[in-house]
Amino acid sequence: MAIGKRIRFFRNRKGMTQKQLGEILGFLGKTSDVRMAQYESEARTPKQDLVKEMAHILDVSPRAITVPEIDSYIGLMHTLFALEDMYGLKIGEIDGEVCLRLDKSIGSTYSTMFDMFHAWQEQAARLERGEITKEEYDQWRYKYPELDTSNHWKKTVSSQGLSDLITQALKDETN
Repeated sequence: MAIGKRIRFFRNRKGMTQKQLGEILGFLGKTSDVRMAQYESEARTPKQDLVKEMAHILDVSPRAITVPEIDSYIGLMHTLFALEDMYGLKIGEIDGEVCLRLDKSIGSTYSTMFDMFHAWQEQAARLERGEITKEEYDQWRYKYPELDTSNHWKKTVSSQGLSDLITQALKDETN
């Protein structure tokens, strides 16, 4: 999902209008909703410091707003291909169902990603068992790793390399 759609998603999740968010960010008068509409339509791209401020107001991690663009099936596929290249994500089949798995031969990358995926799986299982609400689950996901108390993850994986790889792949594809 593109950054504009993510901003809109989290703004709506908070029950805020474009004008309200714009005013909190310091845009004055009529420019507040116009500026937010420009960001959400992607006519403008917010600078990183503004993304951090938005994330703080919307109570999410800046990473939740600036995820790779997966707003099309083709974009999603290229994101998955990049994950295969960078982190050893593999596609396979178990009991007739397509599944994604981590490649154990990639050592520390496997271990780190396994721990992170395991923490995610634990939260999903807690939601399924009714131990946490959907809102608590979403809060865990959207503020990850800040709210992760599992101690399964060792470090935050940089999304910049993934973003750079996807951007280059898309440029190559259009040329």
